[in-house]
Amino acid sequence: MGRILIAEDEQRIASFVEKGLRANGFTTTVVGDGDAALATAIVGGFDLVILDLGLPLRDGFAVLQAMRAAKIETPVIILTARDSVRDTVAGLEGGADDYMTKPFRFEELLARVRLRLRSGEAKPEAGVLRHGTLSLDLRTRRASLPESTVDLTAREFALLELFLRHPGQVLAREQILSHVWGYDFDPGSNVVDVYVRTLRRKLGQSRIETVRGMGYRLV
Repeated sequence: MGRILIAEDEQRIASFVEKGLRANGFTTTVVGDGDAALATAIVGGFDLVILDLGLPLRDGFAVLQAMRAAKIETPVIILTARDSVRDTVAGLEGGADDYMTKPFRFEELLARVRLRLRSGEAKPEAGVLRHGTLSLDLRTRRASLPESTVDLTAREFALLELFLRHPGQVLAREQILSHVWGYDFDPGSNVVDVYVRTLRRKLGQSRIETVRGMGYRLV
């Protein structure tokens, strides 16, 4: 799938991003400061860099500037808690390819990663996910059954996409919360159960199976 360098000093966020990317087939390397980020990027071999702006020793702007000065053209997605237009423009003008503000949903980050890797020999992702008679169009964000087309909310879409990328696999509530609601999720929330019930009403009660004590599975 690709090698990704994650430069993030907040361990919780770095672990969240790394686990999600590895679960989706990527190879990852994590560093926690700007000097290590630059040194690792210079060594090369990465297909993409996820770069936090607030790194110690050397901030993300300086890392990006040094990378581009060294003719390292690896795509860079900036992560930042700064949401001002000035910082966004500075990052993009400094050579970043994309940016995301914290907090963020992993599914959105994953979509941006895949988008940036769709060049050269990277094979475009299929526009439709299918399992049995159920399909999900990633462009229109609509689900289709033999007898109908189903409109989905943003969260319903993200949840169904996760199930369709892991058909037959049991997904724990905590795993679903992490992927669909982001790293600031409340582990005691019942929001997953609520949205699973909603998808069942829209798609059919038998499509998502409850595995008692473990989670849910698309069957």
